[in-house]
Amino acid sequence: MIPTIAEAAKAIAAKQLSPVELTQDCLKRVHAMDDTLHAFVLLTEERALAEARAAEAAIMASGPKSPLHGIPIGLKDIVDTKGLPTTCQSAILQDNIPDTDATCAVKLAAAGSVLMGKLTTHEFADGGPSFDLPKPPAANPWNAEHFTAGSSSGTGAAVAAGMILCGIGTDTGGSIRGPAALCGIAGIKPTYGLVSRAGVAPAAFSLDHIGPMAWTAEDCALMLQVLAGHDPKDPASANRPIPDYTALLGLPLKGARIGVIRHFYEQDQPVSEPTANAIEDALRVLTDLGAEVREVVLSPLHDWHACGSLISITERAAAYEEWARTRLGDFSDRVQRRLMLGAMVSGVDYVQALRRRRELRDELQAAMTDLDVVVTAGAKGEAPKLTEVARWDVFASMNVTLPFNVSGYPAISVCTGFGPNGLPLAMQIAGKPFQEAKVFQIADAFEKATAYRAKRPAMVS
Repeated sequence: MIPTIAEAAKAIAAKQLSPVELTQDCLKRVHAMDDTLHAFVLLTEERALAEARAAEAAIMASGPKSPLHGIPIGLKDIVDTKGLPTTCQSAILQDNIPDTDATCAVKLAAAGSVLMGKLTTHEFADGGPSFDLPKPPAANPWNAEHFTAGSSSGTGAAVAAGMILCGIGTDTGGSIRGPAALCGIAGIKPTYGLVSRAGVAPAAFSLDHIGPMAWTAEDCALMLQVLAGHDPKDPASANRPIPDYTALLGLPLKGARIGVIRHFYEQDQPVSEPTANAIEDALRVLTDLGAEVREVVLSPLHDWHACGSLISITERAAAYEEWARTRLGDFSDRVQRRLMLGAMVSGVDYVQALRRRRELRDELQAAMTDLDVVVTAGAKGEAPKLTEVARWDVFASMNVTLPFNVSGYPAISVCTGFGPNGLPLAMQIAGKPFQEAKVFQIADAFEKATAYRAKRPAMVS
C-alpha cells in the first residue's frame, strides 16, 4: 500500500514508518516502472537515500519539523536545483547546472523532504508530447500508450505510480490540473502570486503559477503550507498572511455554496458523456454532504480561451525571443511553431487581450459574490493516446482549465471516477482569490465520501 503524505507523516511521527524504508519503496517502483513511464529525467538515488537517513536520524532525535519531513518528492525539470542539471527538456539547456535552488526547492528542502530527482516536462513547459527532444515524453501509468497531459507530465505520472508522494507542477494554462486530471491525482493551481516562481523557467509571466501535485487534496494542502509565502525575488509575489490550509478539512459542508459552470463543458466545449455524468454524480455527492448547488453562467469558454491563448503565446515568445532568433532550430518542432506564431501577434492585439482579461475577471468575481467555489470539467474525457495528440493541441480544442489562469483564481482538479477504458475522469473546483482552504475543504470532503482514492493503476501493484 502506498501511503498518502498525511498517512506517512502520522506514521513517521509515531516512529512506525521509516523515511529510509519509504524512500526505498519509492525507488523500487521507479526501477520497476520508469523504463516504461519516463517520469524522471534525472533520478537522484544516492542523494535521496542520504536525505532519508538524515531525516530519520533527526526525527528520532527530536521529532518531525513538518508533515513533509522524510517524504519523497520530485521537482519538475524547469525548477532550478543547485548542482543538478535543470534542462527544461530542451537541447538548448542540456549542460545547464544552476548555482542556486529555486525558492520552491529551498522551501521543500527546509521542510525536510527527500528529493528523488527531476521530472519530465514538455520543452520549456510548452509544446505537448514531443518525440524530438533529448528524453521521451512521460506516459500515463493507467495505460502507458496514453498521454499524461502536460506540461507537468512527469509529476503526474510519478505521483500516480507511487514513485513519489508529491511533486512540483507549474500551470500556465492547465499544466498542473491537466496531468492531475488524466493521471487521476489531485493538483492545485494556487492563486496567482501565492507561491514564488523565482528560479523556475518562465512560460507566460502573467499566467504562470507553481503548485502542488499529490494523491489527495489533503496532501496538496500540506504541501501548499510549505510552499506559500511572499518572496521579493518574484515581482508578482503576494505579501499577505498565510492561513492554515488544513483548518477546514473535515468540517461539514452544510451551507457551502457551489456554482456549476455547465455551459463550459455541455455547450461551449462538450466533454465525453462519462465525464459529464461523473460531474453530475459528484455534485449529488456534494449536495448529500450539505452543499447548496446552483448554475452559473459566464461568457462563453471561447472568450476565455481566446484571451488566455493569445496572452500565453505572446508572453512565451517574449520570454524566449533571443534563442528564437539565434537558435530556433534547436527547439522541438512543436515549440518552434508556437514561438513563431507568438512573434507575429501585434501589440494592439496583446493589449486588447489584456483589456478583455480584466472584463472576464470582473465577471467571475461578480458571479462568485455569494458563492464559495465553482465547479466545472477538469478535462474533456479520458487520456488520448500519446501518438494521437494534435500538433496544435493547444488550439485543436478549447481548454477548460485556462479560465482560472486568466482570472488568477485558485483551482484544483480531483478524480471523479473512471471512464469505459479504465482511465481517470476529473472535475475542477475553483475558489476565490487566496481562499485555498475552502477549495481544499470541498475537494477533501468529496474524495473522502467516494472510493476513487483507493484505486491505483494496475501496473503499480
